[in-house]
Amino acid sequence: MDHLAVLLLELSLLFLALSVLGLLARWLGLSPIPFILLAGLAFGDGGLTTLEASGLFIDVAAEIGVVLLLLALGLEFTSTELMDSLRRHAPSGVVDLLLNAPPGFIAGLLLGFPWPAALALAGITWVSSSGIIARLLGDLGRLANRETPAVLSVLVLEDVAMAVFLPLLGVAALGGGPVQAIAATTLGGGAVLLLLIAAHRHGHHLARVLAHDDDEQVVLRLVGLTLLLAGIAQGVGASAAVGAFLVGVAVPPSFAARARTLIAPLRDVFSAVFFAAFGLGIDPAALGPVLPAAVALAVVTIGTKLATGYYAAGRDGVGPAGRWRAGAALVARGEFSIVIAGLVVGAGLTMVGPVATAYVLLLAVTGPVLARFIEPLTQLGRRPRVVGP
Repeated sequence: MDHLAVLLLELSLLFLALSVLGLLARWLGLSPIPFILLAGLAFGDGGLTTLEASGLFIDVAAEIGVVLLLLALGLEFTSTELMDSLRRHAPSGVVDLLLNAPPGFIAGLLLGFPWPAALALAGITWVSSSGIIARLLGDLGRLANRETPAVLSVLVLEDVAMAVFLPLLGVAALGGGPVQAIAATTLGGGAVLLLLIAAHRHGHHLARVLAHDDDEQVVLRLVGLTLLLAGIAQGVGASAAVGAFLVGVAVPPSFAARARTLIAPLRDVFSAVFFAAFGLGIDPAALGPVLPAAVALAVVTIGTKLATGYYAAGRDGVGPAGRWRAGAALVARGEFSIVIAGLVVGAGLTMVGPVATAYVLLLAVTGPVLARFIEPLTQLGRRPRVVGP
């Protein structure tokens, strides 16, 4: 059969499967990410069938998906909010790192991974899913809750920290030495600092560049500028994903709402391909042996994320119920965990892939469920309050 015909048929099969699974996720009230990962497993090596003709397209679309996913996330914040979060909740970010990264690193070493792979697993257990959590807070009607600013602050700090962590991990995965690691982290941190300063002082100019009555013009300009700066960030040793995030932050609030609306369908399509592409590279048979380790790691890091949210919300004076809600909201792992895993798997540390997939599948499902039912769970065992004589 003609190569183009096979390519189109394969992509139709993939997108229709993603559509059906998305409807199933919506019906169950869960994030679609674990279902998309399962679709990737079904169409990859060792799955039900293999997508061969469309491989190159999927690889490129997956990279664009990461960029658009982080652009959309950056559009949720302003440079002022980002600066305020860095100042006010820096201690929460430190607690988050100290509680959630060590379990992944220790687990990696216990599993016999080389230290760069263990470092990747530390990042996977450290970073919550901003995409899942942002959608979850909206679905549960908690965007105006008192604990929500603390949750968003922790997410922002994690995303900014990735500007330093991802270049460091990339050097470690490729066997680079200390000098290369220092250079990569300096470049990443410097790029973030420069972009934050530029966004804070000159972000209003960006709206003039992007503004146009025609929606098509806005999308083309925004995507083009994002890919340009993401490519520059990748080229200087930082991360394309973090570069895209900072472009979103630089867009002023007066324009960000329109940009979010216009970019949402494009983001959803390409980010779905990204999650599917990660699953395509994993043999389902490889998940069974690592499932006990993934379950143990999930149980431990559910506890550490609950403690993180409890502490962060407490800094804002939130009561116990709100603190538990904040902790439960932070449990879900998703896009950045897969980005980290994809980075090291691409560098040859393939042992991380199955563990990361099983771990993200578990917490992308458990996180939203726990967030939805955390309040009834915290009331179990409490005596009813007696009113009156």
